[in-house]
Amino acid sequence: MSALTFKRGIHPNESKHLTEHKSINTLLPTGDVVFPMVQHIGAPCKPIVAKGDYVFVGQKIGEAQGFISSPIHSSVSGIVKNVTEVLHPNGFKIAAIIIENDEKYAMLESIVPRTNIDSLSKQEIIEIIKEAGVVGMGGAGFPTHVKLAPPPDKKIDFIIINGAECEPFLTSDHRIMLEETDKVVLGLKLVLSMFPDAKGYIGIEDNKPDAIKVLQEATKSINNIDVAVVKSKYPQGAEKQLIYSITKRTVPSGGLPADVGCIVNNIDTIVAIQKAVYEGLPLIRRIVTVSGGAIKEPQNFQVKLGVSYRELIDAAGGFTEAPAKVISGGPMMGFALYSLDVPVVKGTSSILCLTKDEIGTDEELNCIRCGKCVSHCPMNLMPVELNKYALANEADKFSDYRGMDCIECGACSYVCPSKRHLLQSIRTAKKTIIANRKKS
Repeated sequence: MSALTFKRGIHPNESKHLTEHKSINTLLPTGDVVFPMVQHIGAPCKPIVAKGDYVFVGQKIGEAQGFISSPIHSSVSGIVKNVTEVLHPNGFKIAAIIIENDEKYAMLESIVPRTNIDSLSKQEIIEIIKEAGVVGMGGAGFPTHVKLAPPPDKKIDFIIINGAECEPFLTSDHRIMLEETDKVVLGLKLVLSMFPDAKGYIGIEDNKPDAIKVLQEATKSINNIDVAVVKSKYPQGAEKQLIYSITKRTVPSGGLPADVGCIVNNIDTIVAIQKAVYEGLPLIRRIVTVSGGAIKEPQNFQVKLGVSYRELIDAAGGFTEAPAKVISGGPMMGFALYSLDVPVVKGTSSILCLTKDEIGTDEELNCIRCGKCVSHCPMNLMPVELNKYALANEADKFSDYRGMDCIECGACSYVCPSKRHLLQSIRTAKKTIIANRKKS
């Protein structure tokens, strides 16, 4: 049987060999730990601790502000050193709480495993997930409790767990599927209990045969869960593309997965759900891939939220040469960093330290009208036109050409022989349009 797939897309060099066969290493922070109050889509959190306060592991330190928001918890115990603005990985200055780690990791007493899982109602489970600060950990950071509470008129037929991990270099989800298989399955079973008429799928690219085998074995006796083997192609892990690959349903323009009866959660997100409900643990850790040709010992780390990027790079042996570019996230959709002194947040999937050969040239040339960006766009858009209207600040025409449907995968920039900065201009235009809409 051939692997499931979507239309168009690209096949970049995967570069996963650097870390895919290396077990996850646990790294404990040694210095101060920093918690920006923005680690999710939606309203920023409000700090609820003050300088001089003592906090425990798992203690809530940032209160959610509104329905689309998510609380933040301390991953260490220690004294609050300051509440100030810090540099976020996205490049902005953000209000943050700095905690002086006492390295005792004293746990909040109220965090204990639950024994009454079967008696929990759907609403109680959603509230636990909300209070645990669980968000989408595939990069978007959308609050998970919102995803799990679709409008009453939206019948959910499929719960899809996204194990595609289609970005080059990234292998953290791959390792989680191998090393925390039981938690992945238990988390999916829990979500399915909230939607008893739904079918569960774990979507895994066919370049991860070991993960496919392990999860097929773990789910073979569970009637409402299947492993969906999808083709290794970028951006297979994009929500709309994965939905189409598995269900052949198309999310409408401006629509959400729930509009076609689907809920999609990332592999690490489903593990966070399991930990929140079964173990009482809020989201205070994540798995981060540290890789690239400029890294001495590429590997995956389990880290506390708030640890410095610099500390992770040092733990991976440091640089073999000065990197030409350091990226937070994958090379296709991530953001270039100009400082390593930024903290790991809920959305930090990887830190890539790339050589000049790995990133190629940034020099833009004139468009030659080859049409490659159009023929490879997984959303069936015209990036060359969107780029033109974005650079001309023509928001109406940009929207007319469905620019807001762009998933910012970067496939257009990747295939462009003229190295046009298509993604960059489109992303900027989208942000400007969204900001103007909020103002009006």
